[in-house]
Order: sequence, then C-alpha cells, then structure tokens
Amino acid sequence: MTTDTAVDDPAGPADRYDVLVVGAGFAGMYLIHKLRALGFTVHAVEAAGSVGGTWYWNRYPGARCDVASLEYSYSFSEPLQQEWEWTERFAAQPEILRYAEHVADRFDLRRDITFDTRIRTADFDERAGLWRLRADGGRTFVGRFLITAVGCLSAARTPDWPGQRDFTGPIYHTGQWPHHEVDFTGQRVAVVGTGSSGIQVIPPIAEQAAHLTVFQRTANFSLPTRNRPLLPGEQADVKARYPQIRAMMRDNPRALHRRTGKGVLQVPEQVRRAELEQRWRDGEVSFLTAFTDVLTDADANRAVADFVREKIRATVTDPVVAELLCPQGHPIGTKRICRDTGYFETFNRDDVDLVDVRSEPIVELTPGGVRTSRREYPVDAVVFATGYDAMTGALTRIDIRGRGGRSLRQVWADGPRSYLGLAVAGFPNMFTVTGPGSPSVLVNVIMAIEQHVEWLAELLGHLRDRGVTRVEADPGHQDAWVAHVADLAAATLYPQADSWFIGANVPGKPRVFLPYVGGLDRYRRRCDEIAAAGYPGLRFDDPAPDPYPAPDPTPTSDPVV
Repeated sequence: MTTDTAVDDPAGPADRYDVLVVGAGFAGMYLIHKLRALGFTVHAVEAAGSVGGTWYWNRYPGARCDVASLEYSYSFSEPLQQEWEWTERFAAQPEILRYAEHVADRFDLRRDITFDTRIRTADFDERAGLWRLRADGGRTFVGRFLITAVGCLSAARTPDWPGQRDFTGPIYHTGQWPHHEVDFTGQRVAVVGTGSSGIQVIPPIAEQAAHLTVFQRTANFSLPTRNRPLLPGEQADVKARYPQIRAMMRDNPRALHRRTGKGVLQVPEQVRRAELEQRWRDGEVSFLTAFTDVLTDADANRAVADFVREKIRATVTDPVVAELLCPQGHPIGTKRICRDTGYFETFNRDDVDLVDVRSEPIVELTPGGVRTSRREYPVDAVVFATGYDAMTGALTRIDIRGRGGRSLRQVWADGPRSYLGLAVAGFPNMFTVTGPGSPSVLVNVIMAIEQHVEWLAELLGHLRDRGVTRVEADPGHQDAWVAHVADLAAATLYPQADSWFIGANVPGKPRVFLPYVGGLDRYRRRCDEIAAAGYPGLRFDDPAPDPYPAPDPTPTSDPVV
C-alpha cells in the first residue's frame, strides 16, 4: 500500500496515509496503536483539543462511568493494565480523561493525530480508490481506507424552543460542557432531561444551587452506584487475575463477568429477592443480567421492575413525587439503565422541584425563565440533559459520499444498513467502529472497541498480503445481517420502549433498532467465523453494480449471518 506523503488535490496539497481515522477517543487511539504496529501509515483527525472522546466533552458535574473502572479499560496491553492505578470503583470523568491521556502519551499516539479539526466531507475517489476528507478551514486528508471512530453518543441534541435566544442566562448541554468551572452557587437552575446524564448531574447541582427545577418527560430506572475508593489489596487482586477476568468478559454477552445463569421465575421469590437485594446493596453493574430472561420475558421483567419501583417509593418521601419518578411506560432495561449517586434522595430536598412535562409541557423560554402550559418558572441558568442523535448522528453529520457520489445520509434515509455494523455496501474501503448493527452501546464498549479494531486490523493485513486495494460489503450479506439484527431485537422486550436505541428521541428519525442484541460473545464468534471463511460477506477489488437497484427477489449469493 502506498505511503506517499501528498497527492494532487484541487484544494491544494493533501496529507496521504494508508488509513484515515475520524475520532481520537478510545476507538481512535487503539486503531492508531494497532495499525501502526502492523506497518500501516495511519492518521486520526479529531474535533476536540485532545484525546478521550466522550470523556473529553462530558465534563458536567457528576459525570462518571457506569462500568467498573477496572473493567472499563483497555486489555490489549498487560503492562498498561498493571501500571495504571484507579482511585475509585466507578471512575469520574477527570480520572478517565487522565487515563486516556496517559495511554496517548505512553504509546506516543499524538504524533499521528490532528486535533481541533472537524471533518465536514468525505468523498470516495472511484478512479484512484482513495478517500478524500476535507475539514473546516479547507485542510484535506487522503487515504486508502477510512475508519470512523466517532462514538455512539457524540452528536448532542439541544432543543430549539421559542424564546431560547431571548433567555438572558447561560444555557449548557451536558455533552458540550465548558472546560472552565461552572458555579451555580446562589442561582435558580433548570435541568431539562432525566436520562443518564440528567440523573448524574442533578444531585451535584442541587447541592450547589439556591433552587433546582427538574423538567422530566420520562421517568427512568436508575440503580445506585455505591461508589467508593478502591482498596490497594482489591486492585492488586484484580490485576493478578486479569487474564482470567478478561477471558470471562469476552465470553459474556455484556462483556461483564458476573451472572447467575438462571431465569427470574425459575427460582423461589425469596431467592430472587435476596439476589436482587444483594446486587442493589453492592451497586452491582450486572444487576439486570443477574437473571437470563429479564429482557425477553415480560413477567420476569415486571418482577425486577417492581423491585426497583419499591426502592424508589421507599426512598422518596413525597408519594406524589415518588410516583412521578417511578417508570411505568417501558420494561426495565429497554432504555439505557442509569446509575446514580443519591439521585432519588435529591427529591427529598425542599429546594428541588419536579415538573412532569407530559402533563405540563414546556412552551417557551422567556428572558428570565421556563414557561410551561401552566406557569413560568424563574431560572438563572438552564442545563439541557437532552441526549444525542445516537449511533448514526455523528456519521450523518459528515457529508460522506461513496460510489457514484451517493451520500450515506441518502442511503440511510430509511434507517442504517450495514454488514456487521462495520461496512456499508456502496462505500468501499470504509469501516464504522461500533456502528449501527454492532453490540456497541449494549455492552462494555471498550471491549467492543477492542474486538472491532482487532478484527479490522486482521482484515487490512489480509488485504495487504494479497495485494487487494478495494473492499466493500456485499449487498446480499448486508441485507441478511440487517434482517438478523432486527429479528433478534424483535424477540426481546427492547422494541416496547420509545428509546434512543430505536431513534425515538429524534423527531423524524426512522424507527429502527440500532444495536445488535445478541451479545458481544455471540457477535465475536460470528466475526471470527467470517474471517476464518475468507470474509464471505465482503467483495474484494470488485467494481460491483449499484447495490441499490430495483428490488430483485432472487438473492445473488447465499447470505452468511
């Protein structure tokens, strides 16, 4: 593969590499390290000022990982696992960002990253077989392969309400938090949204603000984190057993390593309650996976959901507020399960109010507050915890064009279609790490990232060894994979919730279940089988016809899923 440093471009000289990566979060960093070690020239372009991805942008008070820090970390380097010392059971944003920066420095990754540069367009040059990326300011990057590592939750959504530009106070979004300290002391603050970010940010703001008003559309299930400092002996014990622990995680659907292997209704009620009580008391990450059928059996799910609702009612002293905080419209786990530190207890404070925007919708922002259908709430600052255009938004915000100039936005207009969540028919030499159709957001995402990166690195080595310069998803195999992902989701309770898993939080977004629910263990095995069989779902050096002709009921190949 070529490693020329420049090619002719109408916009001027362009940097040229074997592989271009968009994003320098945990996926982008590992891509650089892994592909560089295999002899590829690789370069990442990152919109932020440093590495870290999600943990660079989400600096809001209370931001914390919901996976235990000793598990939410890279496993590819044993020296790295042994040398880094975590301070807390569930690491806060500053510590995770320091870890990301440590990784970047330890493996000298920054020399292959361009920071503060946002990619706006990506075009595939069919004649040359190259991707050409253009960034703000006109800088151009050219590469044989394009790998997106933009993150599943990075395209923040901020409401655009009437009067928003007239509001005289500051407006924040949890996913785009300022890098300076934000002091809410003495202020009246509104927090809009009670998803994962809202549930984390509400308690610390309540501690600081003079008064907090929380605007809730949908009550969400949340479990106590029970965070605490890590004891030296505890950390040393995990480090001594990392090989066994990581092996168990890789053979686990959620890439977490504790489960009972039993169904909720297969055990006596007292046994079930004891198991749930223990996990609730200990702040177990694997609370939902304590039993095998919580997300497939409605009665089993209801038993676990009722247990959590009992806990909410026992915590919140005002019974009216407690009922508003009890989720009723969706099975537990079918929206992203939240983790909190004193969230429900916060609503026992006299200086915290809860507004149900389903019965009292927000109408507008006024210069000095938030007006609902019933009244105006005077506030000095507004915090939007309104989430993201998940999994697809960060990709479709870039104007990506494949063969024939067809845009990814156009191809995905009715919902994303990909093979393994990694490759898209009609977009040669492009891969999407943790893309739609992969386990990504339903598992320990760093384990998912490592699996994707290692599989892609093996594929690129396979192509290089055989002198192949062009590869893309086969349309028939892609259709089969999309159907497989949909069938698996339909066999669960997930579709019963209006969640961002199906794009329900974005007006006009197609209702398609985005992640793969089969588990990382099953997904990993399928990917390994495909690689061992010579990648039957991919086309090599094949100027195939347009993958989007009029529908033909006769498949051109035998799909492999």
